[in-house]
Amino acid sequence: MKYKVLMTGAGAPGGPGIMKCLLRLEYIDLFIADASEDASGKYLLPEKFFHISKANDPDFSQSIFDLCIQKGINVVFPLVTKELLRLSENRKIFEKNGIRIIVSDYDSLSIAVNKCRLYEHLSNHQIELPKFKIVKHYHEFMDAVSSIGFPEKPFCVKPGFSNGSRGVRIVDNCIDTFDLLFNYKPDSLYMNFHELDAILKEKKIPELLISEVLPGDEVTIDTIVDNGKIQILLPRKRLRTMGGISVQGEFFYDEKLVNYIERILSSLKLAGPIGIQCKQNEEGNYRVLEINPRIQGTSAAAMGLNINLPELSVRTALDLVNEYQHKDQIKWGTKFFRFYDEVFY
Repeated sequence: MKYKVLMTGAGAPGGPGIMKCLLRLEYIDLFIADASEDASGKYLLPEKFFHISKANDPDFSQSIFDLCIQKGINVVFPLVTKELLRLSENRKIFEKNGIRIIVSDYDSLSIAVNKCRLYEHLSNHQIELPKFKIVKHYHEFMDAVSSIGFPEKPFCVKPGFSNGSRGVRIVDNCIDTFDLLFNYKPDSLYMNFHELDAILKEKKIPELLISEVLPGDEVTIDTIVDNGKIQILLPRKRLRTMGGISVQGEFFYDEKLVNYIERILSSLKLAGPIGIQCKQNEEGNYRVLEINPRIQGTSAAAMGLNINLPELSVRTALDLVNEYQHKDQIKWGTKFFRFYDEVFY
Protein backbone atom coordinates (compact mmCIF):
# COMPACT_ATOMS: atom_id res chain seq x y z
CA MET A 1 0.00 0.00 0.00
CA LYS A 2 1.14 3.53 -0.79
CA TYR A 3 0.52 6.18 1.87
CA LYS A 4 -0.05 9.83 0.95
CA VAL A 5 1.88 12.22 3.22
CA LEU A 6 1.45 16.00 3.25
CA MET A 7 4.54 17.75 4.64
CA THR A 8 4.08 21.42 5.52
CA GLY A 9 7.02 23.82 5.87
CA ALA A 10 8.58 22.92 2.53
CA GLY A 11 10.55 26.16 2.70
CA ALA A 12 11.88 25.57 6.22
CA PRO A 13 15.69 25.28 6.45
CA GLY A 14 15.44 21.55 7.07
CA GLY A 15 12.57 21.00 4.64
CA PRO A 16 14.55 19.81 1.60
CA GLY A 17 16.57 17.35 3.71
CA ILE A 18 13.43 15.84 5.23
CA MET A 19 11.88 15.66 1.76
CA LYS A 20 14.89 13.67 0.51
CA CYS A 21 14.45 11.21 3.38
CA LEU A 22 10.80 10.62 2.44
CA LEU A 23 11.21 10.66 -1.36
CA ARG A 24 13.51 7.63 -1.21
CA LEU A 25 10.64 5.50 0.16
CA GLU A 26 8.56 3.72 -2.46
CA TYR A 27 5.56 3.24 -0.19
CA ILE A 28 5.20 7.01 0.49
CA ASP A 29 3.56 9.39 -1.99
CA LEU A 30 4.80 12.79 -0.82
CA PHE A 31 2.91 16.08 -1.15
CA ILE A 32 4.36 19.34 0.18
CA ALA A 33 3.02 22.74 1.20
CA ASP A 34 4.18 26.11 2.45
CA ALA A 35 2.78 29.55 3.23
CA SER A 36 5.34 31.03 0.83
CA GLU A 37 4.71 30.60 -2.88
CA ASP A 38 8.48 30.51 -3.44
CA ALA A 39 9.41 27.89 -0.84
CA SER A 40 12.67 26.11 -1.67
CA GLY A 41 11.06 22.68 -1.53
CA LYS A 42 8.56 23.68 -4.20
CA TYR A 43 11.19 23.32 -6.89
CA LEU A 44 12.25 19.89 -5.71
CA LEU A 45 8.70 18.59 -6.12
CA PRO A 46 6.80 21.22 -8.16
CA GLU A 47 4.00 18.96 -9.34
CA LYS A 48 2.94 18.19 -5.75
CA PHE A 49 3.42 21.58 -4.10
CA PHE A 50 0.51 23.53 -2.60
CA HIS A 51 0.42 27.10 -1.34
CA ILE A 52 -1.37 27.24 2.04
CA SER A 53 -2.46 29.87 4.56
CA LYS A 54 -0.20 31.05 7.37
CA ALA A 55 -0.69 29.39 10.75
CA ASN A 56 -2.25 32.52 12.26
CA ASP A 57 -4.86 32.84 9.50
CA PRO A 58 -8.41 31.95 10.65
CA ASP A 59 -8.87 29.48 7.81
CA PHE A 60 -5.54 27.66 8.25
CA SER A 61 -6.81 24.37 9.70
CA GLN A 62 -9.82 24.26 7.39
CA SER A 63 -7.64 24.84 4.33
CA ILE A 64 -5.32 21.99 5.36
CA PHE A 65 -8.31 19.73 5.98
CA ASP A 66 -9.84 20.56 2.60
CA LEU A 67 -6.54 19.85 0.86
CA CYS A 68 -6.26 16.50 2.64
CA ILE A 69 -9.77 15.46 1.58
CA GLN A 70 -9.16 16.61 -1.98
CA LYS A 71 -5.90 14.66 -2.34
CA GLY A 72 -6.74 11.66 -0.14
CA ILE A 73 -3.95 12.40 2.35
CA ASN A 74 -3.26 9.78 5.05
CA VAL A 75 -0.74 11.68 7.19
CA VAL A 76 -0.04 15.39 7.81
CA PHE A 77 3.59 16.02 8.75
CA PRO A 78 4.04 19.62 10.02
CA LEU A 79 7.52 21.13 10.21
CA VAL A 80 6.46 24.60 11.41
CA THR A 81 6.19 25.25 15.16
CA LYS A 82 3.39 27.82 14.82
CA GLU A 83 1.23 25.30 12.97
CA LEU A 84 1.36 22.67 15.71
CA LEU A 85 -1.20 24.13 18.13
CA ARG A 86 -3.68 24.93 15.35
CA LEU A 87 -3.48 21.41 13.97
CA SER A 88 -3.54 19.78 17.40
CA GLU A 89 -6.72 21.54 18.51
CA ASN A 90 -8.46 20.30 15.33
CA ARG A 91 -6.90 16.83 15.26
CA LYS A 92 -10.14 14.95 16.03
CA ILE A 93 -11.80 16.36 12.91
CA PHE A 94 -8.95 15.01 10.80
CA GLU A 95 -8.91 11.63 12.56
CA LYS A 96 -12.66 11.16 12.05
CA ASN A 97 -11.87 11.30 8.35
CA GLY A 98 -8.99 8.83 8.56
CA ILE A 99 -6.24 11.48 8.49
CA ARG A 100 -3.41 11.25 11.03
CA ILE A 101 -1.46 14.32 12.11
CA ILE A 102 2.06 13.97 13.48
CA VAL A 103 1.47 16.18 16.50
CA SER A 104 1.13 15.86 20.28
CA ASP A 105 -2.07 16.43 22.23
CA TYR A 106 -2.99 20.07 22.79
CA ASP A 107 -2.39 20.32 26.55
CA SER A 108 1.08 18.78 26.45
CA LEU A 109 1.94 20.79 23.35
CA SER A 110 0.91 24.04 25.05
CA ILE A 111 3.49 23.35 27.76
CA ALA A 112 6.29 22.24 25.43
CA VAL A 113 6.12 25.19 22.99
CA ASN A 114 6.14 27.81 25.75
CA LYS A 115 9.54 28.05 27.47
CA CYS A 116 8.03 29.63 30.60
CA ARG A 117 5.33 26.96 30.99
CA LEU A 118 7.90 24.25 30.25
CA TYR A 119 10.29 25.38 33.00
CA GLU A 120 7.41 25.69 35.48
CA HIS A 121 6.22 22.18 34.58
CA LEU A 122 9.67 20.60 34.84
CA SER A 123 10.41 22.41 38.09
CA ASN A 124 7.17 21.02 39.55
CA HIS A 125 8.37 17.53 38.53
CA GLN A 126 11.74 17.98 40.25
CA ILE A 127 13.66 18.03 36.95
CA GLU A 128 17.01 19.82 37.32
CA LEU A 129 17.08 23.14 35.44
CA PRO A 130 19.29 26.22 35.05
CA LYS A 131 18.55 29.01 37.53
CA PHE A 132 15.56 30.89 36.13
CA LYS A 133 12.89 33.50 36.76
CA ILE A 134 9.77 34.36 34.78
CA VAL A 135 8.84 38.02 34.35
CA LYS A 136 5.64 39.50 32.96
CA HIS A 137 6.29 43.20 33.61
CA TYR A 138 9.30 45.47 33.29
CA HIS A 139 9.32 46.27 37.01
CA GLU A 140 10.00 42.55 37.71
CA PHE A 141 12.96 42.51 35.37
CA MET A 142 15.69 43.98 37.61
CA ASP A 143 14.86 41.69 40.55
CA ALA A 144 14.93 38.68 38.22
CA VAL A 145 18.33 39.37 36.66
CA SER A 146 19.79 40.13 40.08
CA SER A 147 18.57 36.78 41.44
CA ILE A 148 20.29 35.02 38.51
CA GLY A 149 23.62 36.63 39.49
CA PHE A 150 23.85 39.68 37.24
CA PRO A 151 25.98 41.82 36.89
CA GLU A 152 28.70 39.42 38.10
CA LYS A 153 27.36 36.74 35.76
CA PRO A 154 25.69 37.04 32.34
CA PHE A 155 22.09 35.97 31.84
CA CYS A 156 19.93 34.78 28.96
CA VAL A 157 16.56 36.28 28.06
CA LYS A 158 13.96 34.45 25.94
CA PRO A 159 10.29 35.10 25.14
CA GLY A 160 8.07 32.34 26.46
CA PHE A 161 6.90 31.62 22.93
CA SER A 162 9.37 32.17 20.12
CA ASN A 163 10.66 30.39 17.06
CA GLY A 164 14.11 30.15 15.52
CA SER A 165 15.97 32.09 18.28
CA ARG A 166 13.77 35.16 17.76
CA GLY A 167 14.01 37.39 20.84
CA VAL A 168 16.77 35.29 22.44
CA ARG A 169 19.77 37.23 23.73
CA ILE A 170 22.73 36.63 26.03
CA VAL A 171 23.31 39.73 28.13
CA ASP A 172 26.86 40.25 29.33
CA ASN A 173 28.29 43.57 30.51
CA CYS A 174 31.79 42.24 29.82
CA ILE A 175 31.01 42.28 26.10
CA ASP A 176 33.04 44.91 24.29
CA THR A 177 30.56 46.65 21.97
CA PHE A 178 33.41 47.74 19.68
CA ASP A 179 34.51 44.11 19.40
CA LEU A 180 30.89 43.04 18.88
CA LEU A 181 30.46 45.56 16.05
CA PHE A 182 33.59 44.73 14.09
CA ASN A 183 34.33 41.08 14.88
CA TYR A 184 30.89 39.46 15.08
CA LYS A 185 28.20 39.01 12.45
CA PRO A 186 25.02 41.10 12.89
CA ASP A 187 23.10 38.00 13.98
CA SER A 188 25.16 37.60 17.18
CA LEU A 189 23.12 36.64 20.25
CA TYR A 190 25.18 38.90 22.52
CA MET A 191 24.21 42.36 23.74
CA ASN A 192 24.95 44.53 26.76
CA PHE A 193 22.49 45.27 29.54
CA HIS A 194 21.96 48.96 28.72
CA GLU A 195 20.77 48.09 25.20
CA LEU A 196 18.27 45.54 26.48
CA ASP A 197 17.08 47.79 29.31
CA ALA A 198 16.39 50.65 26.89
CA ILE A 199 14.38 48.33 24.62
CA LEU A 200 12.26 46.83 27.39
CA LYS A 201 11.41 50.25 28.85
CA GLU A 202 9.86 51.37 25.58
CA LYS A 203 6.95 48.96 25.17
CA LYS A 204 4.83 46.38 26.93
CA ILE A 205 6.96 43.26 27.15
CA PRO A 206 5.89 39.67 26.45
CA GLU A 207 6.33 37.10 29.19
CA LEU A 208 10.07 36.44 29.43
CA LEU A 209 12.22 33.62 30.75
CA ILE A 210 15.38 34.93 32.45
CA SER A 211 17.96 32.20 33.06
CA GLU A 212 21.61 31.66 33.82
CA VAL A 213 24.02 31.17 30.94
CA LEU A 214 25.39 27.65 30.76
CA PRO A 215 29.03 27.60 29.62
CA GLY A 216 29.42 24.02 28.35
CA ASP A 217 28.70 22.05 25.19
CA GLU A 218 25.29 22.39 23.56
CA VAL A 219 23.53 19.27 22.31
CA THR A 220 20.31 18.33 20.56
CA ILE A 221 18.54 15.07 21.24
CA ASP A 222 16.32 13.68 18.48
CA THR A 223 13.65 11.35 19.81
CA ILE A 224 10.51 9.64 18.59
CA VAL A 225 7.86 8.83 21.18
CA ASP A 226 4.98 6.40 20.63
CA ASN A 227 2.31 6.01 23.33
CA GLY A 228 4.76 7.12 26.00
CA LYS A 229 7.49 4.76 24.82
CA ILE A 230 10.72 6.18 23.39
CA GLN A 231 11.35 4.48 20.06
CA ILE A 232 14.76 6.01 19.50
CA LEU A 233 16.95 8.62 21.20
CA LEU A 234 19.91 10.16 19.36
CA PRO A 235 22.05 12.79 21.12
CA ARG A 236 24.27 14.94 18.90
CA LYS A 237 26.72 17.71 19.73
CA ARG A 238 26.15 21.05 18.04
CA LEU A 239 29.73 21.71 16.96
CA ARG A 240 28.83 24.67 14.77
CA THR A 241 25.66 26.67 14.21
CA MET A 242 24.54 29.36 11.77
CA GLY A 243 21.55 31.49 12.73
CA GLY A 244 20.64 29.00 15.45
CA ILE A 245 20.70 26.07 13.01
CA SER A 246 23.16 23.23 13.50
CA VAL A 247 25.47 22.85 10.49
CA GLN A 248 28.15 20.62 12.02
CA GLY A 249 27.69 17.96 14.66
CA GLU A 250 28.64 14.63 16.14
CA PHE A 251 26.42 11.79 17.37
CA PHE A 252 27.44 10.53 20.81
CA TYR A 253 26.14 8.48 23.72
CA ASP A 254 26.02 9.66 27.33
CA GLU A 255 24.06 7.48 29.76
CA LYS A 256 23.52 10.32 32.25
CA LEU A 257 22.09 12.53 29.50
CA VAL A 258 19.86 9.72 28.22
CA ASN A 259 18.43 9.15 31.72
CA TYR A 260 17.83 12.89 32.11
CA ILE A 261 15.93 13.06 28.80
CA GLU A 262 13.87 10.00 29.72
CA ARG A 263 12.79 11.72 32.96
CA ILE A 264 11.78 14.85 31.03
CA LEU A 265 9.77 12.92 28.45
CA SER A 266 8.06 10.78 31.10
CA SER A 267 6.69 13.99 32.68
CA LEU A 268 5.11 15.12 29.39
CA LYS A 269 2.60 13.29 27.19
CA LEU A 270 4.26 14.20 23.93
CA ALA A 271 4.09 12.06 20.80
CA GLY A 272 5.95 11.65 17.53
CA PRO A 273 9.30 13.28 16.75
CA ILE A 274 10.57 15.53 19.56
CA GLY A 275 13.74 17.62 19.65
CA ILE A 276 15.30 18.61 22.97
CA GLN A 277 18.15 21.10 23.36
CA CYS A 278 20.46 20.92 26.37
CA LYS A 279 23.67 22.58 27.51
CA GLN A 280 26.25 21.71 30.14
CA ASN A 281 26.50 23.77 33.33
CA GLU A 282 29.73 24.57 35.17
CA GLU A 283 29.73 21.10 36.76
CA GLY A 284 29.40 19.40 33.35
CA ASN A 285 25.79 18.32 33.90
CA TYR A 286 23.33 18.74 31.02
CA ARG A 287 20.33 20.98 31.60
CA VAL A 288 17.40 21.44 29.23
CA LEU A 289 17.12 24.73 27.32
CA GLU A 290 13.99 24.05 25.29
CA ILE A 291 11.83 21.42 23.66
CA ASN A 292 10.75 21.52 20.02
CA PRO A 293 7.77 19.12 19.79
CA ARG A 294 8.27 18.43 16.08
CA ILE A 295 10.91 16.91 13.84
CA GLN A 296 14.16 18.88 13.80
CA GLY A 297 15.57 20.46 10.68
CA THR A 298 18.84 18.58 11.16
CA SER A 299 17.12 15.20 11.54
CA ALA A 300 18.25 14.19 8.05
CA ALA A 301 21.80 13.97 9.47
CA ALA A 302 20.78 10.69 11.14
CA MET A 303 20.93 9.11 7.69
CA GLY A 304 24.66 8.98 8.42
CA LEU A 305 23.71 6.35 11.01
CA ASN A 306 21.37 4.63 8.50
CA ILE A 307 18.41 5.89 10.53
CA ASN A 308 15.62 7.63 8.64
CA LEU A 309 13.89 9.74 11.33
CA PRO A 310 11.22 11.22 9.01
CA GLU A 311 10.27 7.68 7.96
CA LEU A 312 10.08 6.48 11.56
CA SER A 313 7.88 9.49 12.35
CA VAL A 314 5.42 8.58 9.61
CA ARG A 315 5.41 4.91 10.59
CA THR A 316 4.63 5.86 14.18
CA ALA A 317 1.65 7.94 13.04
CA LEU A 318 0.37 5.04 10.94
CA ASP A 319 0.80 2.50 13.78
CA LEU A 320 3.19 0.45 11.67
CA VAL A 321 5.95 -1.68 13.20
CA ASN A 322 8.42 1.01 14.02
CA GLU A 323 10.95 0.30 16.73
CA TYR A 324 14.50 0.54 15.44
CA GLN A 325 15.96 -2.95 15.64
CA HIS A 326 19.65 -2.14 15.35
CA LYS A 327 20.34 0.29 18.19
CA ASP A 328 23.42 -1.68 19.17
CA GLN A 329 24.86 -1.05 15.68
CA ILE A 330 24.79 2.76 15.88
CA LYS A 331 28.25 4.14 15.20
CA TRP A 332 28.54 6.72 17.96
CA GLY A 333 31.13 9.33 17.07
CA THR A 334 29.80 9.75 13.52
CA LYS A 335 30.18 13.39 12.50
CA PHE A 336 28.39 15.42 9.86
CA PHE A 337 28.48 18.70 7.96
CA ARG A 338 25.48 20.40 6.38
CA PHE A 339 26.02 22.66 3.39
CA TYR A 340 24.12 24.87 1.00
CA ASP A 341 22.62 23.36 -2.12
CA GLU A 342 20.72 25.04 -4.95
CA VAL A 343 17.51 24.61 -6.90
CA PHE A 344 16.93 26.41 -10.18
CA TYR A 345 13.59 27.53 -11.59
